[in-house]
Amino acid sequence: KDLKLRGLMEDTLVVWGGEFGRTVYSQGKLTGESYGRDHHPRCFTMWMAGAGVKTGITYGQTDDFGYNIVKDPVHVHDFQATLMHLIGIDHERLTFKYQGRRFRLTDVHGEVVRGILA
Repeated sequence: KDLKLRGLMEDTLVVWGGEFGRTVYSQGKLTGESYGRDHHPRCFTMWMAGAGVKTGITYGQTDDFGYNIVKDPVHVHDFQATLMHLIGIDHERLTFKYQGRRFRLTDVHGEVVRGILA
């Protein structure tokens, strides 16, 4: 709210999330000490606001169990390409040299997710 009131929201990118989601089930015996759910790297949530992000949308969808992606998958390389685009960095030109070869943070497959851009 403060960023919006000060006119800073269009220049500020807010990102909240984690690199993995959780399964809807646990493996092994449930006990008082062990009742958590397992890591699930395929399906996770990111929340974004400001700096050119479309407001009020949900992008992507899982099945009813939250286990498989059924619509609009976003690979981590796509997410990184999108973040860099939003802060004005060309992800295809940002490279690093390793063992004589140039690599991109977004690998060769990373693409900007246009569906979340305002």
